Amino acid sequence: MKRKSFSAWLSHFAMAILLVAGTAPAAEVHVMISAGFFGVYSELGPGFERATGHKLVTVRGPSMGDSPEAIPTRLARGEAADVVILDGGAADELGKSGLTRAASKVDLAESKIGMVVRAGAAKPDISSVEAFKKTLLAAKSIGYSDSGSGTYLATTLFPQLGIAEQISSKSRKVRGPPSGEPVAAVVARGEVEIGFQQVAELIHVPGITFVGTIPAAVQPPTFYSGAITTKAAEPAAATALLRFLASPEAAPVISKAGLAPITGR
Repeated sequence: MKRKSFSAWLSHFAMAILLVAGTAPAAEVHVMISAGFFGVYSELGPGFERATGHKLVTVRGPSMGDSPEAIPTRLARGEAADVVILDGGAADELGKSGLTRAASKVDLAESKIGMVVRAGAAKPDISSVEAFKKTLLAAKSIGYSDSGSGTYLATTLFPQLGIAEQISSKSRKVRGPPSGEPVAAVVARGEVEIGFQQVAELIHVPGITFVGTIPAAVQPPTFYSGAITTKAAEPAAATALLRFLASPEAAPVISKAGLAPITGR
């Protein structure tokens, strides 16, 4: 998006917010967000703050898993949040458990699981399910995330391919941000030969080569979504943030991050 058109959009957006919210004072919006959409959020967030006067207070954590930093764990122990942005399936579970307002869920972008190798290494063949399976069996070591994509690989796809036991001893679950790191960083250091994570979490890490997305036949439909928490102190401002991130003008930033915009489909 060109700077001029983005600035004009911010002005129009600010006017729309004022019409909806009247003279509501600026608020602190507490956001919990997973790694996959964080790049988009961090680029668009300052614009939202300028347009609305609201201040974003952000903490990061995986969409799911047993980490104390995982968003469901944070909410369950009572950490304050107005809005969560995470894996869509995890968002659904939060709605079912009463931690978010299920009807408030907004899909923001579609994501795919990708694979990387260390920079300079040959790209393995993952063009078909059979080739992908052979690559997994031949790999010396495999890394995957402790969040949504890794959970799918370890608990669904590897067993579905009939290779879970064969690759278990050479597979490693990598704890993600904020206390951990992207899977690609572990690959870049040569600690694992091949690594898997959502494409947006892989492609901007130095020292790796992006091989591609896993075959479509085994690629799960994955979305990053936002939802308002049931204990939100600033639900109106949180709703404005989700409208901002889901707007058509946000699409170029979403695409640049390695995700597919939902707008216009």
